[in-house]
Formats: sequence, structure tokens, C-alpha cells
Amino acid sequence: MKNGLKVAVFMGISMLFWGILEGCGYKPSSYYIHNLFDENVYVEVIVDSAEPENAPFVKDELNRIIYTRFHGKVVPKSQAKSQIIARYNGSRFIPLVYKDGYIVRYRVDVRVHFDMVTKQGKISKNIRAIVESDIQASSYYSSSLRIAAIKKGLEKALDQFLAYVSTKGVLAKREASGH
Repeated sequence: MKNGLKVAVFMGISMLFWGILEGCGYKPSSYYIHNLFDENVYVEVIVDSAEPENAPFVKDELNRIIYTRFHGKVVPKSQAKSQIIARYNGSRFIPLVYKDGYIVRYRVDVRVHFDMVTKQGKISKNIRAIVESDIQASSYYSSSLRIAAIKKGLEKALDQFLAYVSTKGVLAKREASGH
């Protein structure tokens, strides 16, 4: 009997939650992104010659975003109606805290430029992501922590990109409907 009650309560809460989402007109970001991007998207990442090891990470993350958030497909340029060209413009490290003459905390400033070909035409966007990170005095750990901090910054920049294109998709929907 207790399990039946738990299931009934769970189902009731689930239905209430679903009703609230449907009732308020909630739509996932992919719904709005389709107002901006076609289903078939070409993705290119232009490599920063100073830090070429970050290009595969950016490319993989953009591909993942196309599949999971855009609900689209990454295709060759010849088959794409939409394009995203990301240019990783490098990182800048700013020391924040010193201990015994060593930097132990710093800020990473990551810059990525996006050129997009969308249903609305060409759009460009510069995104700057800032991450603060600790570091150890050891050069071995410093190098691996530096790479991890850059990746965190790139993840943050890609999240900002996703928020930007979702917002542009909402605006495109409003313009199309005359609101």
C-alpha cells in the first residue's frame, strides 16, 4: 500500500509540474533556436596558433551543443544552410593572489568570436568569459591547472553563446509574429 501511495503522489506531482510548464507557455531553447538556425549546421573552429590544443575541445563542444541543444545535425559546408564559425582568440592570465612570491590564484580571460550564417542573415558576436582559479607552485600542476582553467572558460563562453542564440531566436519569433 505504501508503494502505491508513493507512486500516486509522484504521479500527481509530475502532472502538476508538467501542467505548470505547459500552462505558462514554456518552450525549450531548441524551439527558439530553430527560428534562427536551420536543422543542418556547418561548424568550423579557427585555431589560435598560440594555443592550438584547445581547438578540438571547442569543436567537440559546439558539435555537442548542435545535437543536444539545437536538436540539429552537423553537416559538411556544402549541405548546410546555417553556419557557426568560432575563432578562439586566446586567453589572458591575470595574477590575483601571491604567496611566498608565487602566484596562487589568477583570473583567466577567455575570448571567442562567433560568425554565424542564420535564417536572419549574418551575425557576429564576441564573447568574453572570465574564470578565477587556484594554482600551485609546482610547474607540473600549474600547466595542467592552466589547461583546466582555459577549458572552464571555454565552457562558460559556449554557455554564453547558447544563451545569446536562444535570445536571438526569441526575438526572431517575435519579429515574425509582429509583436
